[in-house]
Order: sequence, then structure tokens, then C-alpha cells
Amino acid sequence: MSLTKAQVTKIVLSLPLTEESTSYGYPSFKTNGKFLTRLRSEDASLVLYVASIDERDHLIEMDPETFHITPHYKNYPTVLARIAKLDAKRLRHMLDLRWRQCVPKKLLSDNRR
Repeated sequence: MSLTKAQVTKIVLSLPLTEESTSYGYPSFKTNGKFLTRLRSEDASLVLYVASIDERDHLIEMDPETFHITPHYKNYPTVLARIAKLDAKRLRHMLDLRWRQCVPKKLLSDNRR
């Protein structure tokens, strides 16, 4: 099932220590002051961190209707996900992985997310 921007925002903001912010002048979401994601109005996509460039390339190869990149992101372990093609379960999983990189380790052990 596809998502709307409002649904994406609700999912992102449900993560502890996450708030709306800006990054390089664009509206974004940060967790514990660190970049988590941002909605791209340019192509109705979401910027998502992944473990590696190889993982990103694999996602694009396996599901090019959902995942893509622009030249700006080619040297970073990030992928762009078309919101209309993304499902909530996958989004939550991808955000949770990045969220874990952003929060204090004590919060991870206390919450056992």
C-alpha cells in the first residue's frame, strides 16, 4: 500500500527524539540533532540512509519503481524512495536502522527497540 506525505511524516515523528528541522535549507527530520531523513518535493521521494552504496545499488536494481538516486547522492550511502511506491513496513524498518545510528546507545538498551 502506498503512503502519503502526511503518513510518512507521522511515521517519522513517531520515533523518539525525532523532530522536524532543516538540512541545507530544506525541511528535514532529525533525531537527537542528527539527520534522519527528508521529503524531497522535487520528485516526491524520501531520502533514506542505507548500510552501504552496494546495498543502495541492490535496492535500485531489485525495485527501480520505488528506489532511485540522483547524481547528487551517487557517492553517499543513501537511496531515494518514491513515497507513492513505498509501504509503511519497509519505511519503518529503514528508518529504524538509521534511528539507531542517531540515538545515544543508552536509549537503545533502555528501550530495546
